[in-house]
Amino acid sequence: MAEYVVEFGKDGRPVEADGRLDAAAFHRNHAPIWAVLRKFLVGQTGDVVETGSGTGQHIVYFARHSPDIVWWPSDLNEAHLKSIAAWRKHAGLPNIRPPLRIDLSDPTWCRQMQDGSGPAKLLAVFCANVIHIAPWRVAEGLFAGAGNYLRAGGRLYLYGPFKRDGKHTALSNAVFDTSLRAQDGEWGVRDIADLEKLAERAGLALCEIVEMPANNLILIFERSKI
Repeated sequence: MAEYVVEFGKDGRPVEADGRLDAAAFHRNHAPIWAVLRKFLVGQTGDVVETGSGTGQHIVYFARHSPDIVWWPSDLNEAHLKSIAAWRKHAGLPNIRPPLRIDLSDPTWCRQMQDGSGPAKLLAVFCANVIHIAPWRVAEGLFAGAGNYLRAGGRLYLYGPFKRDGKHTALSNAVFDTSLRAQDGEWGVRDIADLEKLAERAGLALCEIVEMPANNLILIFERSKI
């Protein structure tokens, strides 16, 4: 089952004086997620954007384990952006850039690439637990932007619960999907086939599906190397 819906900072967990938020999900899933990411990222150089960075804890962990990668956190929520900035300062790592304010519903979500204040062509985009708690246009924008911003051979990583061929992979995910749609009719666990259609339009292709703990998956989409 996906691991959060309540906005960080409003979920009853402590907030540090400097604005750092703590996500319970981070403590459960950061190591399994990194085990997947490292297979592609370690030994490479370049820029990676995390979309929907939330508290900022994941990107600190990833950056600490990949010093040759430049990490760009991002979010739209102001409390999350403050937490990301605070975790960045607390970690003191030179390969984490200041958080970008990004609205994924806009297909040109990383405009900082155009004005020179952001990353260069991206080695990867990482997005966890976002598209099921957002309108479908967020998934559309995420893929459209990734298709434009990824360099040849670059990858988009999606982590979370997904349906396969219209069916949930676990009863708990079905229950979760029902609760999401009850909260907001535009939310819901997405089907892999529908995401593949978005990927195809963006010049990306699904190259791997990785089983993760708690009935989650990581979907890996790759831009053509040509």
